[in-house]
Amino acid sequence: MKKCTFFLVLFFLGFSSLQAQENTTIKHEEDRSSKDPDYPGALIMSKVSKQVHFIHQGIDVWCDNAVFYENENFFKAYGNVRMKQGDTVSMKSNYAEYNGDTQFAFASGQVKMQRPNTTLETDTLFFDRLKDEAYYRSGGKIIDTASVLTSQIGRYYLKDDKYSFNTDVTITNPKYIVHSNQMDFYSETGNAYMYGPSTIESETTTIYCERGFYDTRGDTGYFVKNSKIDYNNRTVKGDSLYFDRSKNFASATNNIRVIDTANQSVVSGHYAEVYREKDSVIITKWPLASSLQQNDSLFISSDTLLITGKPENRVIRGFYDVRLFKADMSGKSDSIYVDQKEGITKLININNTPVKPTSISKPGRKPVIWSGLNQMTGDTIKIISNTETEQIDSLLVYKNAFLINKDTIEGYNQIKGQELIGHFKDNEIYRTDIDKNTETLYYSRSEDGELIGISKTLSSRIEIFFKDRDIEDVYYYQNVDGNLKPKDQFPKPERELSGFNWRGEEQLTKKQDLFLGKEKPKLKKIEGIKLPEEQDKFFGDPENSKQLLNPNSRLQAEDLKDASRKDTDTLKVQEDTKKVMDTISDQNSKTIKSNPKN
Repeated sequence: MKKCTFFLVLFFLGFSSLQAQENTTIKHEEDRSSKDPDYPGALIMSKVSKQVHFIHQGIDVWCDNAVFYENENFFKAYGNVRMKQGDTVSMKSNYAEYNGDTQFAFASGQVKMQRPNTTLETDTLFFDRLKDEAYYRSGGKIIDTASVLTSQIGRYYLKDDKYSFNTDVTITNPKYIVHSNQMDFYSETGNAYMYGPSTIESETTTIYCERGFYDTRGDTGYFVKNSKIDYNNRTVKGDSLYFDRSKNFASATNNIRVIDTANQSVVSGHYAEVYREKDSVIITKWPLASSLQQNDSLFISSDTLLITGKPENRVIRGFYDVRLFKADMSGKSDSIYVDQKEGITKLININNTPVKPTSISKPGRKPVIWSGLNQMTGDTIKIISNTETEQIDSLLVYKNAFLINKDTIEGYNQIKGQELIGHFKDNEIYRTDIDKNTETLYYSRSEDGELIGISKTLSSRIEIFFKDRDIEDVYYYQNVDGNLKPKDQFPKPERELSGFNWRGEEQLTKKQDLFLGKEKPKLKKIEGIKLPEEQDKFFGDPENSKQLLNPNSRLQAEDLKDASRKDTDTLKVQEDTKKVMDTISDQNSKTIKSNPKN
């Protein structure tokens, strides 16, 4: 009984070993085969009506002619080669060879590998079935459902359905072209990850990044590291950029800059939205607009900035806690409106009681402008500039105009009325006209600065002349009523006109005052794009690469090396193919002569 059991075990072990050997042995079907002394140990196979067919562990290969080394589990396939693995991978080429022991394949000559979503075309392709990876280094083209991708070097990971491209990577789409040095592309989703200097160019935009993601089918992207979007007359930069081509929309986050090349202006902040079709930009989180005017810059800050219109009709709007600063002027308001074409700037208080607590939200806080020791306030202030010289031409204050000039020694010169018009020359105010219900309170001094007295005067209209931003002369017209009194006859409570509100402590004296007292925004944490993990070389070390090849392969161990960025593949198979074709032709001739009926 024990002997019987022992023999049964030996039998099943032997059967299992035989079955395993059969599973690893290449099977074949052919119409005609022969042997030739030039190919010792090989069968020369050729097509008569059906192609030569090889089968091995889930892969099928068809060809017109083949050289099969059965004892070495290796074959070379020639002419109309077709290879199929399962239902998801198929390949065509002029030549292919396959090592059944290492499951390593090589194809050349008009190679075309097809997957459900992509087709790869190249001159030479290496395929490692154990790794489930394919590799080319002689230039390749991948045809996707939406685009065509080309590169000098490429590696395909079947399990992840991912292509890794190196050197001269290009995606061509009817709407845009992508250029990169390194890219990972997932064919199932159409997602592309770019590493290193990369551009996406279209008729309307050019995107640059040094690390980014782009959905080639959904036409959306996310870009980090030195990223920017160039429009025709506008450039958007930021720590991270989002782009949606179908909606003509882009957004920028953290340290953003919107550069308007047509109007020589720059807007910075920490969040921006760009709507290209509407020619509009919204900037929040410490937005700051700056524009160059006669070798001087005008800065505008607010809670929110909105820029609309094409370059020739560009309009800037600022909302809540607006502050502006120029070397010779500064101001504050609830809102601001700037029409660059017309050269008009309006400082407005939209709400009498603003919702947001700002520096002008207290009752009676109106738009204000300071220039030197002068302060102007009113319900609305309008500045008109010469669009050619970019210099201030005039300034208008509508309703409740109030001009305060701080006396160099003591007190405040005050002028009020319903409307005020300021006239400028070389960006300096030299005359002011005030109309309707005007009142003045003026400190009259001698040439040596000694106080003569204080005058309080009513009139219909006033003209004021300035020199070096100080009041030089005052002229009163129609219905003048007033007198000059000594200082001691003017009680302090009477030295302020009704509505007096000196706000000199708010005056901006330097650029940094644009954000004085404002809470610094908390920047959003940017989700970066990780660099790809460094992969092992496709061929491995030299010793490993030798093991991939059969001694009868037309490849040499030195052919199996991962290409550098400058390498190109120079493998040739024409001579080898011609020799085999000549041998098969001779064998076929002999067969026909010996079997004339066939």
